[in-house]
Amino acid sequence: MHRLVKFLSRGAAIVGGTVLLALIVLTALSILGRELSKLGHRLVDVSWMSGLGEALVASGVDEINGTYELTEAGVAFAIFAFLPVCQFYGAHATVDVFTSGLRRGSLNWLRAFWEVVLAAIIVFITLRLYEGMNRYLGNGETTLFLQFPVWWSYAACVGAAIIACLTAAYCAYARLIEAVTGRSVLPEG
Repeated sequence: MHRLVKFLSRGAAIVGGTVLLALIVLTALSILGRELSKLGHRLVDVSWMSGLGEALVASGVDEINGTYELTEAGVAFAIFAFLPVCQFYGAHATVDVFTSGLRRGSLNWLRAFWEVVLAAIIVFITLRLYEGMNRYLGNGETTLFLQFPVWWSYAACVGAAIIACLTAAYCAYARLIEAVTGRSVLPEG
């Protein structure tokens, strides 16, 4: 089970990272296109550069339509895609000021408690996402520029969130085993 959860969490992070890189390239190309279009329009009025300006304007270079919509959907997906690997490796932000003086056994029980709480929260968020997806699936709402159904974004997030639920449930179980037996099961973050 450990290897499966590790594989799923890493796979989700790789897919999320790929989506994030694609969004970076898309955004950079959109900004470049918009700026070249502005430059072309400005150069048309400059006598010695009007040829270049007319060429830029005629080329149709401009910003990419729907960049904001794709970025919004992609970043939401990436957040949920990174959550499982962060959960698996225990890489969430922690404040150890109050727990640094605890004995190993007490610390294991505290970690187990918070893993169970976090697992419950992730399951709750996933259920809410699923309900939101069904609502958008039913009403047929689409995005403004690209006209793709809004539920597609929710479906991608739900898929990543389900992997996060599996990872969170496994981590909660593993931390409980660590608390009971005192032996490490999960890698330390």
